[in-house]
Parts: sequence; C-alpha cells; structure tokens
Amino acid sequence: MHVTIDKYSGFCWGVVRTIEIAEQELSESKKLYSLGDIIHNTKEIERLSEKGLSTISLNDLDEKINAKILIRAHGEPPSTYKKAKELGLEIIDATCPVVTKVQERIKKYYDQNFQIVIFGKKDHAEVIGLVGHTNGVAIVIKSLEEISQIDLNKNTVLFSQTTMDKTTFYKIRDEISSKIKAKFEVGSIEDVAVDFHAKDTICGQVSGREKKLREFAFENDVIIFIAGKKSSNGKVLFDIAKSENVKTYFIESEEEINLSWFGNSEKIGITGATSTPQWLMEKIKNFIEKSVVVNV
Repeated sequence: MHVTIDKYSGFCWGVVRTIEIAEQELSESKKLYSLGDIIHNTKEIERLSEKGLSTISLNDLDEKINAKILIRAHGEPPSTYKKAKELGLEIIDATCPVVTKVQERIKKYYDQNFQIVIFGKKDHAEVIGLVGHTNGVAIVIKSLEEISQIDLNKNTVLFSQTTMDKTTFYKIRDEISSKIKAKFEVGSIEDVAVDFHAKDTICGQVSGREKKLREFAFENDVIIFIAGKKSSNGKVLFDIAKSENVKTYFIESEEEINLSWFGNSEKIGITGATSTPQWLMEKIKNFIEKSVVVNV
C-alpha cells in the first residue's frame, strides 16, 4: 500500500498569512483574541490555543479585553471596526487581501445604487462581512431557486463568496441574464435598459484546485479528505473529489478513520481544504501507514 499526500492541498496563501500574523503576535505578547474561529479547522485552533490564542464573539467585545483583537482571513463588516474603535480596542487586521478586494468592489457598486447579489452562504463569516459593506441590504443566494428574490427591474451586480464553486456561479449568472432579457422581450419593463454585471470573485487558488483534485482522486483507490466540518471550501472540494472517486471519506481527525475503508487498496490519497494544515495531513498519513501494517 502506498499513501500519498496531494501536493496541491493545504493552506491557501491567505490562510498562511493569517496564521503567520497570529503566531508573530503570540510570540511577542503570548495572548491574542480571534474574533471568531481563526480558521475552520478544529485541530489547528487547538494548536494555536496552546500558544495563547482565544476565540471570542462580537458580543464579547463589550467585556474587558486585555489583549489585541485579530480579524481573521474571512474579514468583518465595517460595524465591527467601528465598535472596536468606540471601545478603545486594538485590532490586528488579517483579512485575506482577496476578500478585502471583494469588499471594496461591492462597496463601489453599492455606492452607485446597484442592487448587490452575492452567491454564497448567509451565515458564513465572509458573507456577513461582505453584506456589511452594503448596510445589510445585499441579497445572498446559493442556488438557482433563490433567484426569485432578485428585483429584475434594478441595475444589478452579482458577486461571489470567494470559496464557492464556479459552475453554480455561472449558472446563476446566465439565469439572471436570461430572465432580464425575457422581461425586455415581452415589454413588461420600461425601455431603459437594466444594467447587469457578473463579477467572478471566487479565489483563483480555490477554483484552480478543481482540475488537479479530480486527477488526484481518480488516480487513487481511496481518498481521505481532511477538513473542518464548518469549512465551506472543504465541502466544495470534498464534493469534487467524491464525484471522481466514490471511496472518498471526509474526516477531521484520525479518530474518525475506519480501517475497513482501505480493504485491499494499493493507493491511498490524502487531501484537504485550503484550511487544512500540512502537519495534520502528515499525521494522518503516518497513522494510516502504521495502522494498516498492524492490522494486516
């Protein structure tokens, strides 16, 4: 049996940057608060908590805070920065630059009175931050069925949460476009053209993994996919791997591994989300190699 780690898996550069910022601060002060989980991976959170990182919620800001506040890669709405400033709290902004750029673009169109539509998950931290740049009025959808929420009579711009899948984004774009066109053709709207734009703001490092992940999943007999259960990116990538190899299993840690998954398989592949640390994949690789040998 041969166990291989997907060389294209592991932290994206935005997550690497956030972790490095956190570790640098912890090396100097030994105490840091992360506003929300710094990363959607339980094991990495546990590792950083041992260094002095504590996770807090927005409501906790009202309590007496005796350390700096880290804004994680997902970003925050403007209201969070305002509240921290009013409370005299020091912020370390580790928002991923890709997310910051999306925030800026959304604000630009919002200021031009465009209806903002975001392809994403309403409760996801990144989306909450994006919506905050529209004073809470952006429309968030995650499927074609939810397009009915959009006012097709308004100038509209479609954006995406950075970790969503491109295929669905472009299906939504095409459906909105066709519905607007249909309204004009039947003459049910004024002769003033509706301005519609679709901005593909899905992270290139996320979308670029699809082809390589499909190849990796196809080449191996069994795939162990490691990610936090709250990872949006993890869910997307897991589904991609699963579509190529039905023997793909989602785990957070080695405790969830069932050795019966491997059977007589010769090639075991290990991969994960952009929030899955390399050290965790290495640990699980070693666990599989040792456990299979013991149980042969």
